[in-house]
Amino acid sequence: MKIAVVGAGIIGVTTAYELAADGHGVTVFVRRTAAAEESSFANAGVVAPGYVTPWAAPGMPGKVVRALFSRHAAVRLALPLSGDELAWMWKWWRACKLETYLANRSRMQRLAFYSRARLHQLTAELQLEYDGSTGYMVLLRSAKESKLVQPGLQVLREAGVVFSEINAGQARTLEPAINPDTDFFGAIHLPQDEVANCRQFALLLKKEAESRGAVFAFNTTVAKIDSGFPGSLLIAGETAPRRFDAIVMCAGFQSAALLRPLGIRILMAAVYGYSISAPIRESLNAPRSALMDERYKVAISRLGNRVRVAGSAEIGGSLAAKRAASIQTLYKVLHDWFPGAAQLSNTGSAVQEWKGARPMLPDGPPIVSASGLPGLWLNLGHGSSGWALSCGSARSVADLIGGRQPQVDMEGLDAARLHR
Repeated sequence: MKIAVVGAGIIGVTTAYELAADGHGVTVFVRRTAAAEESSFANAGVVAPGYVTPWAAPGMPGKVVRALFSRHAAVRLALPLSGDELAWMWKWWRACKLETYLANRSRMQRLAFYSRARLHQLTAELQLEYDGSTGYMVLLRSAKESKLVQPGLQVLREAGVVFSEINAGQARTLEPAINPDTDFFGAIHLPQDEVANCRQFALLLKKEAESRGAVFAFNTTVAKIDSGFPGSLLIAGETAPRRFDAIVMCAGFQSAALLRPLGIRILMAAVYGYSISAPIRESLNAPRSALMDERYKVAISRLGNRVRVAGSAEIGGSLAAKRAASIQTLYKVLHDWFPGAAQLSNTGSAVQEWKGARPMLPDGPPIVSASGLPGLWLNLGHGSSGWALSCGSARSVADLIGGRQPQVDMEGLDAARLHR
């Protein structure tokens, strides 16, 4: 088939590869000058399927309210919120019920485990080399935090995730560079989880897709999808639509605006995250792999010769407006745990500060399914778990388009879920 993919973040690139590998003629429309330039550009890089979970969870509304008064809050609201953002918050609040949360967590985690397996398969088969390391540690600053994570650990046990609860001394043995002046209770160690450079992988897989015939059209903005011909789209600056046998929407947050004229209304919020990346100053003072500060929900990752610190969830505002307090929280967490790890120059020239929009649906899981309109498919709404879910989502949507049964249970990953 002749297939258009809209978007070239990690979701669009993996989708393009899987479709091209299946023998389809693929054209990818990208509004930027390169692939993985937006949400996939500088994320934390953590691939930990057991920790993939909906943001809509019991107790979360209270945490959001309390965070409004915290200097180093993991969640922030940029007021005033738009009408769509308020509608999203309402649906999110309704999805925080225990029964809904458990169902959505199950959907996300089974896709995440399948996705990790597909990531490893692609890496081995294609002999891809990108920055990454094995092992993930969740740092617990207090006994109270250890108690609060116990329900989550039971989830890991039920999912068969290998982990161990360790004390501070054992954590320091695994990560010798942890600041000796920082007192903490202990950690959760997940030896099979990992960190990997999402953008590097995306660029490598793009080349593999191109070698299989996929064409990436950069600096090309899709203005609209023809409502009379769902297999047609109009490019900005062109007068005649381009026709395809199928279109796969992978444009992240921009997908909602393109789908709305077709009668497909998907509430999606841009939940902004931040990261700082800097060269390692001294290898012995840097982390060996990836860690998460449980209190501040900030990840510290070793990516080759760089350290990346990523976190925050900010609703409202704009991509251009960086909140200084959110970035300062990242510096604080890095200094708490690895004060000598990164080369932080006085001018900041060695440090890359980044803000990205995570395209999040109110209840958590992405939509990986047919749209309900002929020839139009959806692979969107992965939120902060896009990297962890990308390879499985792409293989699954390619199987669906090809008329095959995906290798993972797709229950609840369709658009109809949002209207029940």
